[in-house]
Amino acid sequence: MNLPATGRRVLISGASRGLGRALAQAFAENGDRVAVHYGSREEDARATLASLAGDGHVLVGGDLSDPAGAADVAERAAAASGGLGGLDVLVNNAAVNLPHPLADTSYEDWADLWQRHVAVNLLATANLSHLAARRMIDQGTGGRIVNIGSRGAFRGEPDHPAYGATKAAVHALGQSLAVSLAPYGIAVASVAPGFFETERVAHRLSGDEGAAIRAQSPFGRAGTAEEIAAAVLWLASPVAEWASGTVLDLNGASHLRT
Repeated sequence: MNLPATGRRVLISGASRGLGRALAQAFAENGDRVAVHYGSREEDARATLASLAGDGHVLVGGDLSDPAGAADVAERAAAASGGLGGLDVLVNNAAVNLPHPLADTSYEDWADLWQRHVAVNLLATANLSHLAARRMIDQGTGGRIVNIGSRGAFRGEPDHPAYGATKAAVHALGQSLAVSLAPYGIAVASVAPGFFETERVAHRLSGDEGAAIRAQSPFGRAGTAEEIAAAVLWLASPVAEWASGTVLDLNGASHLRT
């Protein structure tokens, strides 16, 4: 099963800004064609699309928290007309991360926020993985699925417990799929980033807690979206098949697993 090094058809969920944009740009600069997915930030997603090198990229909006919505996104991304004409790589990046410390959160809000995190972070990842993998199997050329997990899956997220729990589940899902999809030439891996810079967290880095965040790493800085994207690009490459099943820590030695 021959997965090309470039010219691949890549679906990136949650690609309107931040890490999603950096991922889309990295794959486009590699010579791949990218389906830029967005949930509600269409204007940002169009800015991502306009920033991509090369041509043949497409914009795909849709609600991944709904199974029918996920199916529609995958179908339009892979469509022969108006889409990429198939799928070779899926990057599951879409996620929600809303604070809900138990002691300060009502039960009604707690239950609602858990449902939202599970629907987007876990179930949408599982559903898109199924939809993409079935296409890869039918194409007969193998493929790659890379999941964006989190350091929080290992060290805990006291103010964001549903985020930490769903990201741990994403890691486990990736390892299960790595075993089941290997016979079809589909490698599945995950990355577990620590704190990295995006526009969404810029206020935290520039505010009072910025120094403490940077001190989490012995390098004395936060990571960058481009560093995470470079690792994902490698995991999605033909030479990374033997990394299938891995959960790659990308946290600047801020949290070491034993």
